[in-house]
Amino acid sequence: MNLQNLSSEVTKAHEQIKGHILKTPLLHSHALSEMIGGEVYLKLESEQHTGSFKARGSLNKLLNIKKLESAKPVITASTGNHGLGFARAVGITGLQGTVYLPHGASEAKIKKLGYYPVTLKRHGDDPLTTELHAREVAESSGAIWVSPYNDTEVIAGQGTIAIEILDQLPEVDDILITMGGGGLISGIGAFIKQNATSVNIIGCEPINSKEMTLSLLAGKIVDQEDAKDTLSDGSAGGIEPGAITFDICQQVVDHSILVSEEEIKDALKMMIYEHGKIIEGAAAVTIASLIKDKDRFKGRKVVLVICGSNIDIAKLKK
Repeated sequence: MNLQNLSSEVTKAHEQIKGHILKTPLLHSHALSEMIGGEVYLKLESEQHTGSFKARGSLNKLLNIKKLESAKPVITASTGNHGLGFARAVGITGLQGTVYLPHGASEAKIKKLGYYPVTLKRHGDDPLTTELHAREVAESSGAIWVSPYNDTEVIAGQGTIAIEILDQLPEVDDILITMGGGGLISGIGAFIKQNATSVNIIGCEPINSKEMTLSLLAGKIVDQEDAKDTLSDGSAGGIEPGAITFDICQQVVDHSILVSEEEIKDALKMMIYEHGKIIEGAAAVTIASLIKDKDRFKGRKVVLVICGSNIDIAKLKK
């Protein structure tokens, strides 16, 4: 994919969604800055509407659908942050939206989705089965499928974070971003590589679910045969065949860092003790990555994207 075109789409998305989203704080971390002998800032997408960056991409997508005056319903599948962002966007645009959930989805998440004007339907016992069914329903019914990450307009919406970072800290050296399916790092990376070419984009993943790192090393999309459960559930799972994010990540990711579950736990606790903030596992991955590879960032200005705050309380207590 052409990065210049995608960067332009990020700019358009910023103009379109800025009246509906928060310009999230860039918080200086004294503890992490001292650790690297430099300056570390936390981009708190955990403070965004619905508790994550996902409020941006879905909104950009649905506003574009609305702009085309499409009366078609919109459908997605999600048990977490994408579903919440999509549901809020449905409320803003007035489109008819449905979120498919697997049986056994968290009741707490279902309650949050219930605050918005979306129809909730259940199918299957795991997220992949649910998503495949929802996509089939969209295709057969003429509805519009909204992907969590494999969509240019969604990626562009997530990329608006980069515009805010460069406005808040023009002299940044490195930006650390949790990868997962690649939607977040693709959007931010595309804009940065076109507008701040000296900035390094660092992809961060848990060892237990490192599909994007493995794929980048292999030069093609691959599955992780030894994948395990991870606290970073928001970034876990494989990359769908043909995902546009993979090609973008090949162009924008300068380096990747892998962290263990213990390192993610320590980062979650550090955020509570040092900053009094609760974040989710996927957000803690960037903190854990900086700590693990601190010598790489010695004396530099670093931004960690704290992607969300929606952690299950029982999990946090444990």
